[in-house]
Amino acid sequence: MRHHNANRIFGRDKDERRALMRGLAKSLILHEKITTTEAKAKELRPFAEKLVTAAKLDTLAARRRVLSTLGQPEADVVQKLFSIIAPKYKERQGGYTRVVKMGRTKAGRDEAVIEFV
Repeated sequence: MRHHNANRIFGRDKDERRALMRGLAKSLILHEKITTTEAKAKELRPFAEKLVTAAKLDTLAARRRVLSTLGQPEADVVQKLFSIIAPKYKERQGGYTRVVKMGRTKAGRDEAVIEFV
C-alpha cells in the first residue's frame, strides 16, 4: 500500500528520479524556463523552490546544501542561482515558479512550461 507516499514515481527507481529532478532543476536554473510534461513540472516545483530559498541566504552552508542537492553541478549553475535568480526573490516569501499547462502533444502527454516568476 502506498499510504502517505505523495511523490510521483515516473516509472523509475529512487536514484533515477533523483537524477531526473537534478537535471530538470539544472536546466530550469540555466534557461529560467523549460518545457516538460505536466507531472514532471509539478514535481519539480517544490524541488526548485527549496533551492531558491536556500540560495536567498547566500551563506557557505547554503551554497554547500545546494551543491549537495544538485549533485556537484557545473559552477555556472550555482553561480547563476546565487548571483542572479535568488537576489530577485529576496523580498518574496515563496512561489518563485509558475507552471503553465500547454495542452496535449500528438503522443498524448500533457505538456507544461515551468518558469521563474
